[in-house]
Amino acid sequence: MAEAQNSGSEARDMRPTRLRDALRQARIEAADRTGVVVELRDAEVARLEILNEALDPLFAEVPGQVDLFDRGVSQGETPRLWIDVVAHVVMGRDKRIYRFVQDTRYGRIVIAESHDVPVIVDAVTGYVARRMIEREHAMVAMQAAEPVVETKPRRRGFGAFVLGFVLGAVGLFGLALYAALRGL
Repeated sequence: MAEAQNSGSEARDMRPTRLRDALRQARIEAADRTGVVVELRDAEVARLEILNEALDPLFAEVPGQVDLFDRGVSQGETPRLWIDVVAHVVMGRDKRIYRFVQDTRYGRIVIAESHDVPVIVDAVTGYVARRMIEREHAMVAMQAAEPVVETKPRRRGFGAFVLGFVLGAVGLFGLALYAALRGL
């Protein structure tokens, strides 16, 4: 029986050591994978920043009063180069292909997809041009919808004021006369 207790205690001693070793090995593997993921994310961000720099000349031509575009690289779980509120560039699954997408009310659509920066720059240029034209059309429609109000001098208001003043003065004079006659 002593041997059974001995072998049972040895088994208990060995299990935590094995589990502890397995946990340590699992932590090392997770750290290695995390390092690889961080390196891949950094590579994605670097590629998106290269594209962002290639877009600098395009956005330098956009007039200052056009506030449609808010370009910048976000470094979340999935790094993105935002063009505006609804369009962005994200790296594909292989982390080497650029995918220019737009979110619509019907879902996400892919506008362009390529390994080459100039192809994506051309796609973004076309998108920016279309958005600027849409903005111009909206501005014209807003101006056409506004009623045209003629500005004429308002003398009528001044005349009403004078008439009210005169009638009030006559009324007060009449009231004072009535009170004076009644008091006699």
